[in-house]
Amino acid sequence: MIRREIVSKKQQIISEYLTGDSTFISLSEKYGVKSRTIQTWVRAFRKQEPILSSEEPEDVKALKKQLAQANLKNELLEEMLRLSEEHSGIDFRKKFGSGQ
Repeated sequence: MIRREIVSKKQQIISEYLTGDSTFISLSEKYGVKSRTIQTWVRAFRKQEPILSSEEPEDVKALKKQLAQANLKNELLEEMLRLSEEHSGIDFRKKFGSGQ
C-alpha cells in the first residue's frame, strides 16, 4: 500500500515538472523531496519514453486535419454568432448559473 502511494507521488511530481508549470526547486519545496532526486526521476522517465519517429502515422495526420477543420468551423460559427448578436441586439449565448 505504501509502495503504491510512493509511486503515485513520484508520478505526480514527474508529471508536474513535465507540464512545465514547476521547477525542480519549487517541487522540492512543495513535496519535501530533494531537487536532485526529482531531476534523477525525470531523467529516468525520459529514457523510458519511446522515441517517436519524425514521420507521423497516417491516422495522426488525418486527425490533425480534422482538428484543424473543426477549429476553423468553430471560428466561423463564433463569428456568425457575434455578427447576429451585433445586428439584432439580442444576446444568443446561454447564461449559466443561477439568476437567469
